[in-house]
Amino acid sequence: MSDDEAKSTGLSEAVAKPHYLGHRERARERFNLLGGEGLADYELLELLLHMALPQRDTKALAKDLLARFGSISEVLGAPAARLAETKGLGETSITHLKVMQAVAQRYGRDKIDVEKPILSSWTQLIDYCHSAMAYESVEQFRILFLDKKNRLIADEVQQIGTVDHTPVYPREVIRRTLELSATALILVHNHPSGDPTPSAADVRMTKEISEIAKPMGITVHDHIIIGRSGHASLRGLKLL
Repeated sequence: MSDDEAKSTGLSEAVAKPHYLGHRERARERFNLLGGEGLADYELLELLLHMALPQRDTKALAKDLLARFGSISEVLGAPAARLAETKGLGETSITHLKVMQAVAQRYGRDKIDVEKPILSSWTQLIDYCHSAMAYESVEQFRILFLDKKNRLIADEVQQIGTVDHTPVYPREVIRRTLELSATALILVHNHPSGDPTPSAADVRMTKEISEIAKPMGITVHDHIIIGRSGHASLRGLKLL
């Protein structure tokens, strides 16, 4: 091969391999060696986006998303309509992100051992509720139904409301509890504002449910409020 041919071949290879592939490969290698802790948030998100957009340089897109939403959790939890406002994200890539959010939530739920009393897996429970609800844009009211040994029977979102209110009907809560033959409840809802401090309405609703439940042999263990900055327990605050 002549020098000119060699130069031509080298130039063709350089043109054929986009500049971002080297960075992506190095990030992938660090991930395989060190795990997620070895990568910056934008690098993790870049690798995730690469699965949906393999022919694209996703580094800039990852940084744009983090700048807009604040964290990987908030990117995954963002409504599809808001994600669509980001240049470079289409229907397929948005679906990919929402699938990853669902996988993360399922992983958190599966870490809760349903064969053990849920009160002994409190940290895992809080982590699961946080991943499932902390970054939702509207309020959700969730109930964990427990059996007489405090094992999880069902985990259900009962109501979805607005940015600052979810309608809760105590008698419907009790009706569903009886349908499932549950004997204890943990109530959970999120505050999209990010602040988990319970409101007067939160306390009032919790007491109303508890007062209806108690004569029927149903225990309300707690009402947990989830926010981006953490969580609040009405039991821990002595409000229940």
